[in-house]
Amino acid sequence: MTSFKSDFLRELSARGFIHQTSDDAGLDERALEGLLTGYIGFDCTAPSLHAGSLLPIMLLRKLQQAGHRPIVLMGGGTTRVGDPTGKDEARQLLTDKQIDINIEGIRKVFDKFLTFGDGPTDALMLNNRDWLDNLNYIEFLRDYGRHFSVNRMLAFDSVKLRLEREHPLSFLEFNYMILQAYDFLELNRKYGCTLQMGGSDQWGNIVNGIELARRVDSAHVFGLTTALLTTSSGAKMGKTASGAVWLNADMLSPYDYWQYWRNAEDADVGRFLKLFTELPLDEIARLEKLEGSDVNEAKKILATEATAMAHGRAEAEKAAEAARTAFEEGAISADLPTVEIEVDALKVGHGLLNALVQAGLVASTSEARRQIKGGAVRVNDAPIGDEKMVLVHENLTPEGVIKLSLGKKKHVLLKPRE
Repeated sequence: MTSFKSDFLRELSARGFIHQTSDDAGLDERALEGLLTGYIGFDCTAPSLHAGSLLPIMLLRKLQQAGHRPIVLMGGGTTRVGDPTGKDEARQLLTDKQIDINIEGIRKVFDKFLTFGDGPTDALMLNNRDWLDNLNYIEFLRDYGRHFSVNRMLAFDSVKLRLEREHPLSFLEFNYMILQAYDFLELNRKYGCTLQMGGSDQWGNIVNGIELARRVDSAHVFGLTTALLTTSSGAKMGKTASGAVWLNADMLSPYDYWQYWRNAEDADVGRFLKLFTELPLDEIARLEKLEGSDVNEAKKILATEATAMAHGRAEAEKAAEAARTAFEEGAISADLPTVEIEVDALKVGHGLLNALVQAGLVASTSEARRQIKGGAVRVNDAPIGDEKMVLVHENLTPEGVIKLSLGKKKHVLLKPRE
């Protein structure tokens, strides 16, 4: 492991963020010289980012905390092309209006993690549509296309893997890495940005940007990546059986977000505490030593600290208390996730199988049947073994809700809507 001198790289190294850098010593020296501006690009394919984007978000946060300037680059232009990295088929093309709506939603995520403003270390949020829309195609090819070797581009994983699987790669997608490289050049020229960061799957694109800046402007810029993060069992971060773990509260409640971290695998707790919380490393080392049932305490701390980062301390503590109430007391907490159902549905009887799907506790009625047969489903804390059960008005608690539970950790309230 490289022994870094700058606060920024020392912190990243100690917490396990660094996978690759283009020049360890050069970047470390640059971070020591003074203000370092670095960026990460985000495609705008949904109105929220999910937990799989937390690593790059935390990289930008660490950069700002170390006294440097982060740039959040929204891909308003490149989203119209679609990044082929890790995909077997082209992304669905979005309209400009859809992209703008997504950017507005994504901005809410970054407001929780970064400080924006006009100060020297305040974060900037930029949109690459501002310069990509103004490019003249012939001039762009003449000035920049000549710096890219098709032979080399075919060797990058984002292209090679798609071709090896015999899935089509459009010329539109093939241009993505050139546009991303141009982004780095543009940011270096306009904002003095000398660092691009991202996941290891972006390494080829980052290297292209470094080389383009060197060839065109003789600029000395750097790249840094994190390893692509999976759970100990190999599952992709930010995804669950019931869908994406969104970072916006209007797409996933703080309670469900807390539960995602609470359900982390034992082997992942220490690593996630280092990456996704700001607890001191000596405290994390103590928590990593916990064994047996005591590991659950570390998981609760992970869940609360990670939720506080994304939703604020108050929401994190509400989620933790709602979980404690639901698990330890078997009571109903107003802070549990709530799903509304038509009041008329209870008059005729609302099938439990469909209710479980509607509540997001299972993905399908067939899965609901399996869970009922396995004894995992409860209604108002009473075990249910009848898959043909229907929910009616008599199932409403004094609080006017029906509590559905899957196992010990997942609870949703059904609330009638007039």
